[in-house]
Amino acid sequence: MLSPVTEAFIADLHTRLPASSFRELSPAYLEEPRGRYHGQGGALLVPSTTDEVAEIVRACATARIGIVPFGGGTGLVGGQIMAKGPAPVILSLERMRAVRALYERENVLVVEAGAVLAEVQAAAEAAGRLFPLSLASEGSARIGGLLSTNAGGVNVLRYGNARDLCLGIEAVLPDGSILNGLKRLRKDNTGYDLRHLLVGAEGTLGIITAAALKLVPRPAQEAAALLAVRDPAAALELLALAQARLGEGVSAFELMHRMGLDFLAQTMPGIRQPWPDPPDWSVLIDLGLGAGQDPGAALEELFVEADAAGLVGDGLIARSQAQRAEFWALRESIPLANRRIGAISSHDISVPLSAIPEMIARAGPALAEIGEFRINCFGHVGDGNLHYNVFPPPGETRADHENKRAAVKRCVHDLVNDLGGSVSAEHGVGRLKVEDIECYCDPAKLAAMRAIKSALDPIGIMNPGVILRAPA
Repeated sequence: MLSPVTEAFIADLHTRLPASSFRELSPAYLEEPRGRYHGQGGALLVPSTTDEVAEIVRACATARIGIVPFGGGTGLVGGQIMAKGPAPVILSLERMRAVRALYERENVLVVEAGAVLAEVQAAAEAAGRLFPLSLASEGSARIGGLLSTNAGGVNVLRYGNARDLCLGIEAVLPDGSILNGLKRLRKDNTGYDLRHLLVGAEGTLGIITAAALKLVPRPAQEAAALLAVRDPAAALELLALAQARLGEGVSAFELMHRMGLDFLAQTMPGIRQPWPDPPDWSVLIDLGLGAGQDPGAALEELFVEADAAGLVGDGLIARSQAQRAEFWALRESIPLANRRIGAISSHDISVPLSAIPEMIARAGPALAEIGEFRINCFGHVGDGNLHYNVFPPPGETRADHENKRAAVKRCVHDLVNDLGGSVSAEHGVGRLKVEDIECYCDPAKLAAMRAIKSALDPIGIMNPGVILRAPA
């Protein structure tokens, strides 16, 4: 059993840590974006060095006190919020945001875990490089949290998830020991890869304190297009056509439904809409090509060929970087519009690419048997990750349908599982999806995860109740 934070524990920490490591606990550390969880905490600690993190973890292990890591607070599955159980230490690395080293010839940037993603992108850009992880919350999400959840975003199609962009990890393990794993190696077969174990573990196996990140050359020419497609099946055919013609030049391929644009018009009228009458389905394609290549011309040729094949109707090709930015602002504002409407149940799912049309075709009728809903399906169709969100009818709120939330989620997740998909594509498991993991996860995988957790964190102090149910 874990113990709550006590005055005696805090007094002991004051003898181990500088006064700057302590901060008053404010509501900002007890909330999450969707407002479904309200956390508790016995103390907020903001260390400035890895040694201070290790000191905190050793103290918590001795006192059997839980630790909840807090990054940018942007997580959508409650991983940063502990609502029940003994009051934990909330540990934020917001003071650990330094760029430790840049190796331009190696395309490697070493940063501390508290660095905000936008800061990392800027450091890469200053060196003439690109750190390609990109998502709507990049102005507040921190590298430690992004690695801990193996974040995805819009460029996974070309560059991979956060895991694929990480060469090395420094972390504090549950006993307070420091894993010095910041090697900048592309090849290292010296046993188990603890880096990949910690990436995606959501703080349940240790606290990531720094990372060696992979940079890539910046594309010399970039362009984007918004194309109206016949349906999701046509979007997949268009993706295959684009990749056949342009290869890895296709950086992102996003699917949008008209409902998302309608929500934007309703809640954020200042966002300029590309069409006076939006199509039911559209895609946003982003290209990054080398010197001497014209991505705008390539997109025009793609549109002509796709139009001849009956895949697209209308289309808009960005004529400037400002217009390209407008296209992306449209796409990246959809989650905020969704939040303002208020979803009954939001689903971060993935299915095999070829199953996307079937998923969308079957889910609507299945949900109609539960009730009347509006559905906004959008996302990173290039890697099979859809955000399938279910909303109340006009004039009603999510609170009016709270009694249907469990049935809606089960309906969507059952279908995803039936199609060989995942009920957590890029947001993680957190505390929100612990029961889903127990329901849908392969039993052998679940048993192995429990064994790893027990071996590395036998007391269970690291982010209790995340991914795996906390012991009673």
